[in-house]
Amino acid sequence: MTGYAAVQSSTAQYAPETEPSHDATSRLGVEIRSVNSRFLDLAFRLPDELRQAEPGLRELLTGKLKRGKIEMRVSLESASTSSLRPPSPATLQRLGSLEDSIKSWLPQAAALSVADVLRIATNEDKKPHDHSEELIKLAKKALKDLMSAREREGARLAHMLLDRTAQLRALAELAVPMVPKLVEQQKTRFLERWKEAMTLGGNSTLPEIAQDRALTEATAFAIRIDVAEEITRLSSHLDEIDRLLSVGGELGKRLDFLIQELHREANTLGSKSASLELTHISVDMKVLIEQIREQVQNIE
Repeated sequence: MTGYAAVQSSTAQYAPETEPSHDATSRLGVEIRSVNSRFLDLAFRLPDELRQAEPGLRELLTGKLKRGKIEMRVSLESASTSSLRPPSPATLQRLGSLEDSIKSWLPQAAALSVADVLRIATNEDKKPHDHSEELIKLAKKALKDLMSAREREGARLAHMLLDRTAQLRALAELAVPMVPKLVEQQKTRFLERWKEAMTLGGNSTLPEIAQDRALTEATAFAIRIDVAEEITRLSSHLDEIDRLLSVGGELGKRLDFLIQELHREANTLGSKSASLELTHISVDMKVLIEQIREQVQNIE
């Protein structure tokens, strides 16, 4: 099923010991997209410094999701409340000593500029920050939002499927009384043809044997076109689909099987069709079943 969720958080990354007002923060963002797929396909877009968190994120997603093409994007942006942070006296003293030591060996070496000092001091003041734990917490929140979005879509899909199963029931109800009518029509048609043959032969009286023959032919015809068994099985499959939709849970594979069985019964009904009306009902059933099949592939 489709879904989208995005969350962000900002936390302190480091702060110089002598200048607590010059904090640096990192903005961590997690975005999850889900599109329809019969299988679970995971893709991660992580910055290099968070690549080690991928196994934990994969375990988190596979524990909750069973279907769908899932893409998780993680962004990490650093921002400082001050563009220039004065270096500590200890850092300046260390840089001065290092410069004197280098010049004693390399008199031609260029002196440190202010920009050099600021760059080196800033890098020294930075303390590496592990975002793995924070990332997992943020990913759990994003996954929860995604599950909520998918549940809302699932409710809409279930409503649509129930509407299609109701239409299939209505078509089945139309097919049930057609068979007895077709049998009676066939019996009447056979008697009329036999009567015409007797009239041409000079005998206007229809013998009892002709009536028995007409009844036998009508019975054989009824057996050939009887779809009561197919209608019963189709109704049973529809009942099971409605029950599963009301219960919820992991339905995809079970619904796939039931859709195959519905298609089988609709095909059999069409092959036994002895009238244009029954053929139309079979075709309409197949259209509805195909609509159900397409949507069932999206349900987890």
